[in-house]
Amino acid sequence: MSAFALPDSFVVAPLSTSEFDPATAATAHEVIAAGPESVYHRLIGDQESEAVFLLARHVLNGFLGAAGETDTPADGEQEADRLAEQTAEVRRQITGMLRPLSEAESRVRDAVLAQRAPLALIGGCWLDTVSQPATQPATVVNHLVRHQFVWRGEGNPRRGLHQLRGRALEERGVFLPEVTAPDFLRQAEARPLTAWHGAYRLALARLPATFLPEVVGTHYVMAALGVDELLLGTRPMLTEADLRATLADYLALAPPPVSRRVCAAVTRTLAMERDHVRLLADVAAWHAGLSLDAQVERIVARHAPFAGKQHRDVRVGGKPLTERFHAPDVDLAGFLADFRASPQMKPRDGGCRFLRAIKFGGPMFGIFDEGEAATFQRWAEAIAAGDPPGPGLTPNSAGDDAAYALGEAIAAPPPGVRFCTAARGDDRAFLHRLVNIENFPGTLTLARAHAEDGLARAEILFDHGGDGVLTDASWFDYSPEALNERVDRIYWDKLVNPYQPLTEIPDRDEVIFHQTTFALGSMIDGAWAHRIGATGRYTRRSDGMLYSIYADEMGRGDLTKNHITLIYRVLASLGIEVPHLRDTAFLDQDELPDHLYGFSLFQLSLALFPDSLYDEILGYNLGIEMFGLGTMRMHEMQKLRHHGFDVAYEEAHLAIDNLSAGHARQSAEIIIAYLHDVARLSGADAVPSHWRRIWRGYASFAYFIEHDLVAGLARREPVDLVI
Repeated sequence: MSAFALPDSFVVAPLSTSEFDPATAATAHEVIAAGPESVYHRLIGDQESEAVFLLARHVLNGFLGAAGETDTPADGEQEADRLAEQTAEVRRQITGMLRPLSEAESRVRDAVLAQRAPLALIGGCWLDTVSQPATQPATVVNHLVRHQFVWRGEGNPRRGLHQLRGRALEERGVFLPEVTAPDFLRQAEARPLTAWHGAYRLALARLPATFLPEVVGTHYVMAALGVDELLLGTRPMLTEADLRATLADYLALAPPPVSRRVCAAVTRTLAMERDHVRLLADVAAWHAGLSLDAQVERIVARHAPFAGKQHRDVRVGGKPLTERFHAPDVDLAGFLADFRASPQMKPRDGGCRFLRAIKFGGPMFGIFDEGEAATFQRWAEAIAAGDPPGPGLTPNSAGDDAAYALGEAIAAPPPGVRFCTAARGDDRAFLHRLVNIENFPGTLTLARAHAEDGLARAEILFDHGGDGVLTDASWFDYSPEALNERVDRIYWDKLVNPYQPLTEIPDRDEVIFHQTTFALGSMIDGAWAHRIGATGRYTRRSDGMLYSIYADEMGRGDLTKNHITLIYRVLASLGIEVPHLRDTAFLDQDELPDHLYGFSLFQLSLALFPDSLYDEILGYNLGIEMFGLGTMRMHEMQKLRHHGFDVAYEEAHLAIDNLSAGHARQSAEIIIAYLHDVARLSGADAVPSHWRRIWRGYASFAYFIEHDLVAGLARREPVDLVI
């Protein structure tokens, strides 16, 4: 049995295949058949279903499956330098290609920025879940966590990369919905190739452990190339030197097959960005070439579907608008010719009837935005001047050939996929599947059932939780004051005041055994929050606050402060050597007790549903962060020190979880901030239902900690309690 040792040289998931329920194939094919926009929306809007994992496999195979074989890379630093030079050359090319786009008239420039927005506003998404139980505490993953922490505004969503880019777009007059909005791609007028490129980035976000070489290569290119910074005129948040050092460190660790994948990903991503800049140039050329009549035709096309019954008395060319715009194939060119010659556009003193109708006080005021109204004004002036009609609207086909080829490749069955019905197996097998969820997406259904069952069981503590030794999950009605009072009371009455130094220290073997009962839970430290703050979901104050706690647990990318590193240090001092949780060899380890897997299985299951179980995760977070304080930690440190064992893990939690300003206090503040948003957006009446879910999340933590209480309830209550 191979034991895990620090530093963690993990470079890619040890498993290469993924298992899916047979029914998932039909769902994935349905989404792909609906087109790239459908795939983009599903990948960004859904991070909890089995189907998105299969979609990601399809997309990545479509982009990477035809990647050519590269030469065996040189050593890490030399190869990183070569890739950096290759990237710098492409940056020089792209800079020249983008310059005329930034100098174009505002109408054209805005169209270019909007076209790039579906990529700019998801920048960095490939790092969303790169830090997870299967990958921590790998050296390269912690480099990436450090970069992610910067891109996420160090826990402040308003200072994060997506928000900064969004504000830069708005400062330039480009206003779009949120990236998860159903009409986002339509409002951006995203070409199919743009949607496919976005889908590639989002697919990496779903499978970062399995495709870590591609994540590293893509991350370097996207950040070092800086297309979006060049377009928006913003400053890069990461330095090229830091990015190159991360790339070099990874290549130094990677065996040749993995290094080749990194190099292929760099080459592929550079080609993608070149292709997209060409697409932007084609989009700009199309918009620049639109005649005034074609611009008006575009406006009419956007609004024609909304011409309702109020237009039944309006005729153009002798036909009612309701009839012209509700035909199976609307003849926009014919309508425009008739409209040009209609009485509505006939020049009169002070303009024409149509322009008066769309101004303030007119019957059509508010239908057209400021830019559209200005276009109609210019068109009316051209008609009045006797200018002949310009060329009609021609289809925008920018990037369509490449998009079609990608669609064909993405629809093909990806390799490494197996279809079978998931089986839970014993606790060890279930843990293995949950840790390596990218390889066992079929387990998601089992994980949800396990999480929901644990949460339901925990509600018994609403009535009996006050008898807990270290927790109090008894029910109370929410108010910020009541929550803070409960937190303070738990801290003083259950965690601090009962503390007395041990007068008798257990022997060495007993101390070691007691540590093994906690070790498994410590080896997934932070896992409950590792999916919080994903792209499109990092907007609330509570998102940033909870993400910050997770980043702290991971040392903010500093391996010496990473809590997973610390627990392995402690285990080594105890003489305990086990394989990493991700490895199949862990299934056969005999150092950690079998009967205490429940805590970790529940936490890993809960963590996989950061959207639908968000409230419960907030409550669970409060429980686990308070657990780092007081009597239990102090006693463990006393026992470990007595026998000369490492106390780094215990010390870190006693300090960082402090009630004054640390994670324990922050966890209460997160709940208060979140429920404030609930009340503000949905009304005070919505708060109680959210609060109940939050508190059952807290109770679900207490359920696993209060062994004696739960065991006693099992004997008294006519319910099936399992810990």
